[in-house]
Amino acid sequence: MSDIAAFGRLLGAGWVLVRADALVPRELDPVLPPGVKVAGGVLRIFAGPQARQGRPGERLARSLERLGPVAIKLGQVLSTRADIFGRPFADDLSRLKDQLAPFPTDQARAIVAAALDKPFEAVFADFGDPIGAASLAQAHAATLIDGRKVAVKVLRPGVERRVAQDIEVLGLAARLIERHIPPARRLEPTAVAETISRSLRLELDLRLEAAGASEMAEIMAADPYMRAPKVIWDAVGRRTLMLEWAPGIALSDPAALSTPGLDRPALANNLIRAFLAQAMDHGVFHADLHEGNLFIAAPAQITAVDFGIIGRLDAVARRHLAEILWGFLQRDYRRVAQAHFDAGYVPQRHSVEAFAQALRAVGEPHVGRPANEISMGRLLGQLFEITALFDMRLRPELILLQKTMVTVEGVARTIDPAHDRWAAAEPIVRRWITRELGPAARARELASDAGKVLKALARLADPLPQAAVIIEPPRRSSAFAWFAVGAVVSGLAFVLASLMAHP
Repeated sequence: MSDIAAFGRLLGAGWVLVRADALVPRELDPVLPPGVKVAGGVLRIFAGPQARQGRPGERLARSLERLGPVAIKLGQVLSTRADIFGRPFADDLSRLKDQLAPFPTDQARAIVAAALDKPFEAVFADFGDPIGAASLAQAHAATLIDGRKVAVKVLRPGVERRVAQDIEVLGLAARLIERHIPPARRLEPTAVAETISRSLRLELDLRLEAAGASEMAEIMAADPYMRAPKVIWDAVGRRTLMLEWAPGIALSDPAALSTPGLDRPALANNLIRAFLAQAMDHGVFHADLHEGNLFIAAPAQITAVDFGIIGRLDAVARRHLAEILWGFLQRDYRRVAQAHFDAGYVPQRHSVEAFAQALRAVGEPHVGRPANEISMGRLLGQLFEITALFDMRLRPELILLQKTMVTVEGVARTIDPAHDRWAAAEPIVRRWITRELGPAARARELASDAGKVLKALARLADPLPQAAVIIEPPRRSSAFAWFAVGAVVSGLAFVLASLMAHP
């Protein structure tokens, strides 16, 4: 698509939002700044009949559904933050998670049949109508010949072309923002657009999602917090994916949180801990943990589905994440600030102490308060002001992590409005800190260094007998080299013993 065509689609998207009064809804007038309020009034001159149909969230949901996959995914993220936008608004957007209009079952059967190595009837005893439809694909309940119940995911026909168009529009919008709105440049709009685009392209090959589901199932098995269904590889193709049936009820179902015997505080804790354990311990995490992708069962069991978006962190990013979280848990704002500087999140021209002071101003008012007494909108506003004050730029490599953290916290607070995210995070962060930065870790590092020293000394010792003809007798050279090795080993042993004796 050319830039001209993309620009036309961008204007069209704005027109859809204006016509529905979903860009600057009239309901927000009482809380808007004067300038924005005037702009909203001007835009409403062009509003259509749909602007009077329903609440702001309903109007926005209809508009985003019309605008395509990228817009729908934005709505899914917004729908998880009832604490910021209000429960009615979030509920109105929740239909975007898995309640979109499906395509016909006959088309889905044909796509699945094309991916099989054997006749359709030789695999399935039953193949039902859609049980959920999202922006890129829909899911069907089916029963295999051997009696197992499975979920079959099928890409929407023609979705690749729609995503390609959305990616072009997104890229153009990012370039325009970066060129014409200088304050937004620190948010790296073009890098954000590229990250989102790359993620969407990966989602369009369900063979990659199958691999992600298999990898995540192995990772989740290390902890009791979350599970993933087993991949059934016989029906995996570029446009199809089959998983064993997930136990429980989808969290997006209004009846889910009324399940008898459900322990909602424990469920919220498990969600936070599952995400952090994946990200910090393994550097791999499910990056699309909204309610439509989570199935729950009493008392606090969680099964995740839809592994199209997998986030990854390298060892350095994991360490910085752990240091920041641990600092907040200990109310050690100096440590949090230093971690930001070490990671390069804050330019070195600023003061670590001043940044720590700013973090304290944000963190201390919320210490010991339940989540339902904290205004997330106000907190995010403060954080945004601080990032601007200290010239912090958005890190494209952390976009999926930050987006998932926002989503996970929102879902946890939906499950348990009084949820304490810090108490939930503490055992996972403590475990990482103890393992990676405690005495045992120091001992491992020292042992590794000792091994390198010994290898280096051994390489020095080997040629000495040959060189001894010219330099000194072999016995003295060899003895000297091994005396050095022994001294190093003894010293290392002493240090190791000291570490273990004084953890």
